[in-house]
Amino acid sequence: MNDPIIPKATAKRLPIYYRYLKFLLDAGKTRVSSTELSDAVKFDAATIRRDFSYFGALGKRGYGYDVASLLDFFSKILNQDTLTNVALVGLGNLGQALLNFNFHKNSNMRVSAVFDIDSELINTIQAGVPVYDIADLVNQIHDQRIEIAILTVPQANAQEITDKLVQAGIKGILNFTPLRVTVPSNVRVQNVDLTNELQTLIYFIENYADNEIK
Repeated sequence: MNDPIIPKATAKRLPIYYRYLKFLLDAGKTRVSSTELSDAVKFDAATIRRDFSYFGALGKRGYGYDVASLLDFFSKILNQDTLTNVALVGLGNLGQALLNFNFHKNSNMRVSAVFDIDSELINTIQAGVPVYDIADLVNQIHDQRIEIAILTVPQANAQEITDKLVQAGIKGILNFTPLRVTVPSNVRVQNVDLTNELQTLIYFIENYADNEIK
């Protein structure tokens, strides 16, 4: 089936819905209302109903949503039946933490190749994943047909490594560096700036301490 074009904000919420529906199914729950979902995922019920409406009639008025059917639907939308291999570039402290977490424990993604410049790490197995010389990045990513990369290298090297990832055929980059890297229009970058997120949190705490934060 052709996936509908949906707003980016809705797309970001879909994995959250999926995870909670999986929790409900594992708990033996057969149906759920938008109000119950709202209480769990902290999005208002109207937003949930609007998100779901992009995909057609997923529920029934007065009944709610069938948990198994909805979970199966979002599984297909999110390609949960297909394992996605991910490259991790940079095995410093943050890279080590992400590697030890590894995504396949909780989803359809897994880190399958790591790249670094440390000679003591190259050609070793870390957390069950082989570590390659970053000089081999283009060939390895191309040969392994990896399309997603996580970037945790020093800021000074971020654009250079990004250019190599693009050359290798990477289609998406999760960028943990402070640098906003430049990529062609056919490559998507998701920036994750932990310092910025923490500073934003501190700002809201200091300026909205006595008010509800929306």
